[in-house]
Amino acid sequence: MAQVEAEYLDDALADFSGYVAIDELYDGPFCVLSIVDNRTYRRLMFRVLDHAPRAVDVNRFLKAFRKQLDARGLAVRGITTDGSSLYPGPLSLVFNGVPHQVCVFHVLREINRAVLRAVAKVRKQLTAALPKLPRGRPKRGRPDHQARRNQKQRHRVAELFEHRHLFVAHHLTPAERRTLARVTRGLPHLRTLRQIMDEVYRLFDRRCRTDTALAKLAELRRRAKRFKHVGRTLAKLDSPTLEKALAFLDDKLLPSTSNAVERGNRRHRKMQKTIYRVRTQRSLTHRMSMDLLREMRQAGRRHATRALHRQRSPGRFAPQPETVPATVL
Repeated sequence: MAQVEAEYLDDALADFSGYVAIDELYDGPFCVLSIVDNRTYRRLMFRVLDHAPRAVDVNRFLKAFRKQLDARGLAVRGITTDGSSLYPGPLSLVFNGVPHQVCVFHVLREINRAVLRAVAKVRKQLTAALPKLPRGRPKRGRPDHQARRNQKQRHRVAELFEHRHLFVAHHLTPAERRTLARVTRGLPHLRTLRQIMDEVYRLFDRRCRTDTALAKLAELRRRAKRFKHVGRTLAKLDSPTLEKALAFLDDKLLPSTSNAVERGNRRHRKMQKTIYRVRTQRSLTHRMSMDLLREMRQAGRRHATRALHRQRSPGRFAPQPETVPATVL
């Protein structure tokens, strides 16, 4: 397996982009650390640990990767990770000065969860404030105002639940904005919450620079603190990971997410269910090595598949002659 990893690394680093993504995958008592090229989507190195990763494990892993790059005269120009506290310390030691990008997807996911929890809290408050109805059938001739008010309030709570995605959606159509204005009538703090979410999404516009986005973030934090309900909900705006998630604005080639390594982890999860059941450190290492071998031979398989299709249906892949429009007499 060591020979497979060495041959694969030579092949994968032949077109190294300089931008990598790092992530960890937990599999019972084991953990798999992975480094993936964030532009070519090829796994470069992995380590299987028999315990939860610590800073010293990440430090050794990064040093081994740095040694392989130095032997080939390559350098890292950008690193993307999630918001885990495992990476900032070792990265500052091994790759000091290299831009560290925190995955935008993970940052926005935490903020969206906080917003949805705030909407759920409002629904619970409206449900608790429903008027109490007397037991039994209503008497004849008595106006049933409380029943109608109760039904109207329940309908409003149901609408807030049905359209809760409108509070975190990135783009809203005019019809969706009208729906949002209807369901938030009488709830100004929810409207303010949606306006702040629009400003959060504008922070990650690639047309801005990092300094401009940081200035907007500082103003957004001051605005959120003016509203007590919103300030408690969006406490994630004060997180330092949000500032690190804006590093990609100064480098057009630096990916803003760690989707490259996350995709490999999702493929590994799928293999867990379909290929093997016994999970040991040795079997995990062999499984990851076989995955590297599959990626190394993927280009050859793609070329062979294309050649077979060309032989089976030559007319489909033949160049089409240019059509000359007929002259109308």
